[in-house]
Amino acid sequence: MKTLLLLLILWVPMAYSNNGPAAARVNGEEISEFRLERYFAEYLEDQGRAVASIRNPKAYKQLRQAALDALIDKELLWQEALKRGVQISDATVQSQVEQTRQGMGGAEVFTRRLQDAGFDEASFTEYTRRELAAQQVFADLTQAAEPDEQQVRAFFAEHRAEMSRPEEIQARHILVKVAPNADAATVEAARLRLEEMRVQIAQGADFASVARSGSEDASASAGGDLGYFARGRMMAEFEAAAFALKPGQVSELVRTPVGWHLIYLQNHQEATDVTEEQGLATVRVYLARQQKAQARRDVLAQLRSSNRIERIDDD
Repeated sequence: MKTLLLLLILWVPMAYSNNGPAAARVNGEEISEFRLERYFAEYLEDQGRAVASIRNPKAYKQLRQAALDALIDKELLWQEALKRGVQISDATVQSQVEQTRQGMGGAEVFTRRLQDAGFDEASFTEYTRRELAAQQVFADLTQAAEPDEQQVRAFFAEHRAEMSRPEEIQARHILVKVAPNADAATVEAARLRLEEMRVQIAQGADFASVARSGSEDASASAGGDLGYFARGRMMAEFEAAAFALKPGQVSELVRTPVGWHLIYLQNHQEATDVTEEQGLATVRVYLARQQKAQARRDVLAQLRSSNRIERIDDD
């Protein structure tokens, strides 16, 4: 979990969590609006968003409901742990609490943060026990078999080409545009402008800085950065010049149908053909993760269908 405050929000003591109206009930146990509101902010923060940034009411409602779903799932897992009599030893709980304490910067900061949130170490220790119990039962319920070797080999055969990487380069460029029907004087004036920039760079000016101030391409704001690209992505004249460079080199002026270019090569990656051993190992890991994720979805769906859930929050 990301912050101590989030830990306290998820399964706070009943005296705090059930104050005010309920957002949902799981087998009669309430998830309060207070708890949902506080968790919702953290849920959005984990996604790099803020409540104020969501202007679409439909999107806001969907995100809020997703946050409530997450709280319902946590309550279901805790209740399942109780049913199964899952026990977490005191030593394990204390070890986890100590890790959190140290992660917060030590005992003094840890105690102050607990007090600021309105809780004490005893309630946090109880939360930790419940969290670990829920995690354990979830792990027990989502044991997935290893991918079948025949399935692994079939997947590898189908996707091997995608796993290989073509030759690619990372380049920056500066463009001075020239219209296709421009006269000779206009073409030469554009070439001279770019030549002046090439001289600045040759004398030590930073290519990206010159691109920002002088390039007429959309990439100018990024210092002319074009990222990585393989053969066949750029205009033929540009591509031929770019792939002929070595990392750190700047090209001569290059003419294409859109104007004059100056190219700087940042990096060059050779083509790689994944070996069968590497590919099969990668596929095994990928399919195992996929099966694990599906097992988790199936377990939560089964718990939701076999327990009594009342959704009250419709905001």
